[in-house]
Amino acid sequence: MSKDYTNPTKVITGVNTRWSYANIWDPKSINGGSPKYSVSLLIPKSDTVTVNKIKSAIEAAYKEGESKLKGSGKSVPALSVLKTPLRDGDAERPDAPEYEGCYFVNANSGTAPGIVDADRQEIIDRSEVYSGVYGRASINFYAFNSNGNKGIACGLNNLQKIRDGEPLGGKSRAADDFATEEDEDFLG
Repeated sequence: MSKDYTNPTKVITGVNTRWSYANIWDPKSINGGSPKYSVSLLIPKSDTVTVNKIKSAIEAAYKEGESKLKGSGKSVPALSVLKTPLRDGDAERPDAPEYEGCYFVNANSGTAPGIVDADRQEIIDRSEVYSGVYGRASINFYAFNSNGNKGIACGLNNLQKIRDGEPLGGKSRAADDFATEEDEDFLG
C-alpha cells in the first residue's frame, strides 16, 4: 500500500465525540456470542464533518461489500433498506439526555483497541477512561451477511481520550469523590 492510500471505509471521529458503554478494557459477551470490546460513540449532530465522513464510509462499505450483501439472492438490497450503524439519538434514545442532539454509532472489535491520551501516549490507568469522556475514535465500516441479517457494521480500531466528561451511568470516579482539599475532622 502506498503512503498516500486512504481507506474510504475508515473514519477518525471529531474531538467532541463522547464515549458511552465503554467496554474497552475487557471484552464482554453479548447474548452468548464471542467476547468483544465495544463502545457507543455519541457524535453531536453539529459535527457535520464527522457525520458526513461516516455517511461516506458507510456508502463505501456498501459498494465494497455488494457481493457479500447479495449472497445467494438475485440482487443487492438497496442501502436504504439495510441495517446501518449511524443512528439518531433523539429518535432512538429519547429518555437518555446524553443522546440528545447526537447521532450514535456502536463500534466493536474482537481485539483490544489501542488507547492513548491527547499527546498520543498510551493510557495504562483504567480509571482515566470511562463512559462519559470525550475523544476521537478510529473506526471502520464493513458489510455483513450473517444468519439472514444483512447490513453495514462498525469496527473499533483505536481510541484517543481528549478530555474528561461527566461520568455516564451514575457512578462517580474515585478521583472526583476525593478531589476536595477539605478534611472533615469527624474524630474530633
